[in-house]
Amino acid sequence: MQNRPNVRAKAVQKDHRDLQLRQWVFGSLIGVAGIWAGSALLAEAHETVIESHGYTNFGELKYAPDSVLDYVNPDAPKGGEFSQWAMGTFDSFNLSTRKGVPAALSTIGYESILTATSDDPYGSYCYLCTTLEYPESRDWVIFNLRDDVQFWDGTFLTAEDIKFTFELYLEQGITEYRNVYSQFIQSVEVLDEHRIKFTFTEEAPRRDVVNWVGGTSAFSKDWFEETGTRLDEASDAPFMATGPYRLDEVDIGRQIIYRYDPDWWAADLPINQGRNNFETIRVEYFADSGAAFEAFKSGVYAFRTENSSIQWATGYDFPAREAGWVKAEELPDGSIGSGQGFVFNLNQEKFQDPLVREAIGLMVNFEWMNESLFYGLYERPESFWDNSDLKAEGAPSEEELAILQPLVDEGLLDASILSEPALIPPVSSTAERPLDRRQLRAASALLDEAGWIAGDDGLRRKDGEVLSVTFLERSPQFDRIINPIVENLKRLGVEAELERVDTAQFIERSRAGTFDIINASLGQGYEPGQQLAQYFGSAAADDSSRNRMRLKSPAVDRLIDQIVAAESLEELTIRTRALDRVLRAERFWIPQWQKNVHTVAYYDMFRFAEIPPLALSPIDNWWIDPEAEQTLRAAGAFQ
Repeated sequence: MQNRPNVRAKAVQKDHRDLQLRQWVFGSLIGVAGIWAGSALLAEAHETVIESHGYTNFGELKYAPDSVLDYVNPDAPKGGEFSQWAMGTFDSFNLSTRKGVPAALSTIGYESILTATSDDPYGSYCYLCTTLEYPESRDWVIFNLRDDVQFWDGTFLTAEDIKFTFELYLEQGITEYRNVYSQFIQSVEVLDEHRIKFTFTEEAPRRDVVNWVGGTSAFSKDWFEETGTRLDEASDAPFMATGPYRLDEVDIGRQIIYRYDPDWWAADLPINQGRNNFETIRVEYFADSGAAFEAFKSGVYAFRTENSSIQWATGYDFPAREAGWVKAEELPDGSIGSGQGFVFNLNQEKFQDPLVREAIGLMVNFEWMNESLFYGLYERPESFWDNSDLKAEGAPSEEELAILQPLVDEGLLDASILSEPALIPPVSSTAERPLDRRQLRAASALLDEAGWIAGDDGLRRKDGEVLSVTFLERSPQFDRIINPIVENLKRLGVEAELERVDTAQFIERSRAGTFDIINASLGQGYEPGQQLAQYFGSAAADDSSRNRMRLKSPAVDRLIDQIVAAESLEELTIRTRALDRVLRAERFWIPQWQKNVHTVAYYDMFRFAEIPPLALSPIDNWWIDPEAEQTLRAAGAFQ
């Protein structure tokens, strides 16, 4: 057994995962895994079988069976409305297809066999099951399902529903998921009405398998067959499921309201005490962030995570704040960094030269941005595992060298990876102006070396082609950030521009790969595993919602395989550091900015017990103080 390291905990990533703690979306495996708590049995092959209420690969589970979570108020009052905003539009409630634009909180009503918590980075716990059984080899796992789980239509969940849902994902799920995971399952057997067994192939990564299948959502087989719904098509409503919130009202592209199900089967479970406290959850859509902020100020919705530094620093002096109706707070964030940055489309021939990528990256003056645009609120990301022991720092250790040397010997990596410190973003010599002349000269030399020579008109050409760069963006908030970079690139001789499109176009072009540079969040989990292949693997490069840069690197593929095969926390840590070092050396990522707190604003009727380290999850564990809400309404705080 490995002891839990004293490092900052894993982030629960974007795409609303922080709002769906019980639902592990199939493409976002976080790799939390299992402990041998419970009784040990003996298999027919004389292999010890563990039966437990949960699972972890490292350390021990934080919670015993039937525990109440530490970060909730089990006596929190129920009722009221939680409201937030989303940008753009939507036309589907299906996150599992590339068709349509998915709605916010589309999976809020979905539940899975196992669940994670926001304060146990490695542990996963039986939720739709009472216990699980697995041999030490993890060649298979059996889930003993609860017999009281009900779908919204009143029918009861059975093992047949779980098998159907799992096989549906393998048949109709997004391509990157099917390509990576279809080779890992040997069979799915329904043992009886509430027992299901998953058997894995020899190739299946043993650290991932229990949580992979345990993350299976619970959909109704009968409903899918009766309605003819497909997982690979857009859907105008969520699928039939078992969770606490159901779609109540929808105005396509404008507003969504989810309502608490009074007949929810799991309301009295200990793990749910103090959670799901709101009667309704409302999402208001706005075309741009400016309009959304004005709506918040006038009480159209009540909670926002503030992502604009200028608004955080200068915008919160409006009447509702001055009247004490609105609180603006910095709440602790113990998560791994988001890995937010600009990424190049490596399918574009001009960006396949690392010298070109490095030169363009030098034109991003973070120090000026932070001082002039961000009010000093941010730090610059350095790693895909910032704020954790998984981050590569300095020159490679002896253990890392042992991993990297064979890749250098085979010509898959440049020998410099063995001696140079892990790549960190350049630090500008000036925060007084957007253009750092020293970095301009360095970038010019790089482009000259790459064969992009400036002509009489100042533009750089190679083989008659002008070097052009287009930043694809959907948010007006980025105009003030990208436009100075565009001007810096023009000074370098690059034909640069910002192209702003609507949300639907942005999503479609990001998926199709018809862009030069876009924003992406590439931050990773505390226990990396097979999901790395979806973010960085060659097999997912041509059709991926995560490998946006279309990275194809045999060295990266080999390192991912080694991480997947790691059996101890020490092995996992060293191998992940090696991968982090190699990924950063590829220079497909221009780090942007991050902060170690949640900047949130909300009307002063919401309450919470504490902020757990892994996620800010107001929908999950906050509640409304009825008296405070009544006071705000009487004062006219809301529209």
